[in-house]
Amino acid sequence: MISRLPSIGVVLAGGTGRRVGHSEPKQLIKLAGRTILEHTIELFDASPDVDEVVVLMTPGFVEPVRELVRRCGFGKVTAIVEGGASRTESTWRALQAVGERECNVLLHDAVRPLLEPRIITDCVRALETYEAVEVAIPSSDTVLVAEDDIVREVLDRSRLRRAQTPQAFRLSVIREAYRRAMADPGFATRQATDDCGVVLRYLPEVPIYLVPGSERNMKVTHPIDLSIADQLLRLAAAGTPAPAPPDYRRVLSGRTVAVFGDGAVLAVLASGYGAVVRCFPADLARTEEQAAKALAEAGPVHHVIHLAGPRPGSLAAADAEALALACLGASNVARAAYPLLRETGGTLVLQADGGDGSVAAPARAATAELARALASEWAADDIRVNAVLTTDPHRTARTCLDALASGLTGQVMEG
Repeated sequence: MISRLPSIGVVLAGGTGRRVGHSEPKQLIKLAGRTILEHTIELFDASPDVDEVVVLMTPGFVEPVRELVRRCGFGKVTAIVEGGASRTESTWRALQAVGERECNVLLHDAVRPLLEPRIITDCVRALETYEAVEVAIPSSDTVLVAEDDIVREVLDRSRLRRAQTPQAFRLSVIREAYRRAMADPGFATRQATDDCGVVLRYLPEVPIYLVPGSERNMKVTHPIDLSIADQLLRLAAAGTPAPAPPDYRRVLSGRTVAVFGDGAVLAVLASGYGAVVRCFPADLARTEEQAAKALAEAGPVHHVIHLAGPRPGSLAAADAEALALACLGASNVARAAYPLLRETGGTLVLQADGGDGSVAAPARAATAELARALASEWAADDIRVNAVLTTDPHRTARTCLDALASGLTGQVMEG
């Protein structure tokens, strides 16, 4: 029978900024011109599948959030509640704030601002049949069980999933699970790491249905996460044009992409289309031998990307080391990648900073010429080579994917 229950999005924003190095709660840090909390509330406020929104906020910051909600015009927010000392206590307070009526509740981490609307819809649809829903993605890494720095067990990766949020429930189910947990003296010393864990422990007879998540649905926890999330949010806000997703999947799904340089954002995007991404520090491009050793560790490689910039600080100040990394690094990676790409018929993408300056200009010209020369030389081996010259660092990752998905060779793509 199809559920006609109202659905309430609960945004859990009770954390602090300690691990990202901020004194204020991390959900109030601005990314792409807005606080993380604004981005996240808007996802639920704008969803046609959500009827109300409840926000759990760090103690002492409830009033600023009330002002934020008023200023942004989030009309679905019906309650802003002070969070507790732990995630489980905050969830319990949220469940009490929802009231006694039966409904669907979607519990979501405020610091996951890149949640796709599709996932909200899928959770609500799943609650038409099931009473508990977990959002998860497959694990791309092998997971080990270790004790005293000794590997004791290698788990079967095909059975492993990485949990995300929202986690969705019938209110009566999650409330009963928490009621039993709060009555258990042992729960305080052995708390579950998420809300589905509470249901699994105290209501094991309730099946928990899995809804596919997304690599983009990342949790902002560490300083590098702020940079990645900021760039992804800027891309979304700019409405960056991109090839149809099937084109990306055709080129990336099941393929290994090796990236030299700061490839964190690119890894998130590419893995979302099914790629396995291996990132290596830019310093490993200093010599062909180092680059070849890194690529050998990645296994069969289908695509290789060399990211040469932009670098911190002004590129106007001539810097021989930066120029060497930009020009010689691309050449070293190309030579190291050639035998691997010849086997897989893959693509090499060489990126350079698209700006002007005594380092950027010659590096840009050298990168473009190298890509054209290699494209001509390697055409008989069915290897494609393209150059990417980007003035906007937020567009670099997407333009590199365009260079992979184009199917062309000898192209110089600017952004």
